[in-house]
Amino acid sequence: MKYKPETAAPSDAAARKAVEPVVCYPVDTLPAYDPSVFAAARDSMEQIDAVTVQPRDAETFRVPQGHFFRIVCPDGPQVGDLNLWNAHDISERFFSGKTRALHGTHVSTGDKLWSNLPHFRPLATVTHDTLDWYGWDAFGGSVHDVLGTRCDPYTNVLLAGDEYHYCCHSNLTRALAKATDLSLDEAEPHVHDVLNVFMCTGFTLDTKQYFMKASPVRSGDYLEIFAEIDLLGGLSACPGGDCSTTHSSEEAACAPLLVEIYRPADGTLANWTAPKRSSYSRSHGA
Repeated sequence: MKYKPETAAPSDAAARKAVEPVVCYPVDTLPAYDPSVFAAARDSMEQIDAVTVQPRDAETFRVPQGHFFRIVCPDGPQVGDLNLWNAHDISERFFSGKTRALHGTHVSTGDKLWSNLPHFRPLATVTHDTLDWYGWDAFGGSVHDVLGTRCDPYTNVLLAGDEYHYCCHSNLTRALAKATDLSLDEAEPHVHDVLNVFMCTGFTLDTKQYFMKASPVRSGDYLEIFAEIDLLGGLSACPGGDCSTTHSSEEAACAPLLVEIYRPADGTLANWTAPKRSSYSRSHGA
């Protein structure tokens, strides 16, 4: 239950609440998404690899710079938790918080997936989304959120006293350790807040609590992403299935996910420029 206020509202409470909001990070100065940059590449790209992620498990995959990958729902409905790292330096990784601040709580075509400080550059760009029709529902829900952290065993123990070992955090930790030859203890700190692919979420209108509901994803739906740098990806097929009732349990019906890797034809990305790391210099201040 949420805490109820004990302080009486001041006489100017209505006026204080009526102050109009200001967007914290206006993105007008960012280059606008131009689908024509990727159009020829998308039309001619060739699938070169595929990785199946089994239910309640995770796998890693590699995407070379300038290639595309699709997270596909082959048997649906199923949601997944996505981590992204620089394939050559996993200390550079997806920064969900700043991506959320720049592009909003849920991402779709044209949004970039940014890396953490001090690197701070686009790791990837969403180039196609078969669920973009969903928009926002009456509950304030939408798909592909950068709100949630990932289901994890620590929260399970806190709230339910249950040591469930197939949470997305645990799955991603095991997958990253296997891919990098790190121990579980070494790999775990690199597992980070996720892009919840296909998951339908929002904040309740009354208490503003994070909610989930049945994902609208169906067999054949996919989220397509362009790799701006060489990427190591990790994807967990959430133990909540479509997250309609629960997660982190054996109760939900779960399905696999598929990651498809695509190589564009030579010369089709002539108008694309690789991103550079942030030009900010710590010698100037921090």
